[in-house]
Amino acid sequence: MKTSDYIASVGVIILLIAFLLNLFKRIEAESKLYALMNFIGAGLCGYSSYLISFYPFVILEGIWAFVALLSLLKVPRGT
Repeated sequence: MKTSDYIASVGVIILLIAFLLNLFKRIEAESKLYALMNFIGAGLCGYSSYLISFYPFVILEGIWAFVALLSLLKVPRGT
């Protein structure tokens, strides 16, 4: 496996753990931990996609990480 594969694997594992913890009501979707796990996981997946020049996933994961960061920082959203 290449370095990008290891990075992507760690990112996906973090995202899946966050999803499962939320699904089984161990953490709330609005919690800082959930946002942090999504930010780190998406960031790692986006970075690994960048390393292999797969830009559609760079965009997807970049937006995912950005939204998670906004949630982590509790930036007010327009209603």
